[in-house]
Amino acid sequence: MFYYDSTYLLVIFGIFLTIVVQIYMTNTFNKYQNVRSNINISAAEVAKRIMNANGIYDVAIGRVPGNMTDHYSPLKKELNLSDSTINSNSIASIGVAAHEVGHAIQDNERFSFLVLQMAITPTLSFISKCSIPVLFIGFIFGSLNLIRLGMYAFGATLIYQLLTLPIEFDASRRAINTLRDLQILDENELYGAKRVLNAAAMTYVAAAAVTALQLLRFSLLFGRRRD
Repeated sequence: MFYYDSTYLLVIFGIFLTIVVQIYMTNTFNKYQNVRSNINISAAEVAKRIMNANGIYDVAIGRVPGNMTDHYSPLKKELNLSDSTINSNSIASIGVAAHEVGHAIQDNERFSFLVLQMAITPTLSFISKCSIPVLFIGFIFGSLNLIRLGMYAFGATLIYQLLTLPIEFDASRRAINTLRDLQILDENELYGAKRVLNAAAMTYVAAAAVTALQLLRFSLLFGRRRD
């Protein structure tokens, strides 16, 4: 069942892209994680200040284990900051915290892309989980209909990832603008925060690109089987 064909080049390129982007993200974050900001408050306090400035008082700030595991939960109304972020006042930590508050602001303002993502996530998640098993069964039994169905299901993953991009970029834009408007970071510090958030955004772009490459590979393999 396992053999080499030219479509493996797509897989190799996808792996290479993922590694490069991850290294760039890690190095950028670590660089600015070691640069303290001039403001003498923690990332958690920055997050609270930004939310209060935007009239958000119903979102709890919590701690989550790990490094770069920060996230906002619109269902639980929780802003969770990682161990490396919550008590730090580095440029990287403040930028990341402000980005997650950006999601809270999106939620509060009913940002259209976020509302859409929340509405379709359960369905897309289920469809996406079914894609690989359906494709596998289709290839084993030579069923072009199952292969086609599996490809459509795999496309749900790409749809979700593409929908995530405007949400992430908008949250970063809100973060930088708010940090500037509230004078939390100066222009030099904002440059570092931008670099951290841009590097983080590239991980989402890379993930979508890898999924698109995998879908292209399935399409090429499917075309051969059909021929």
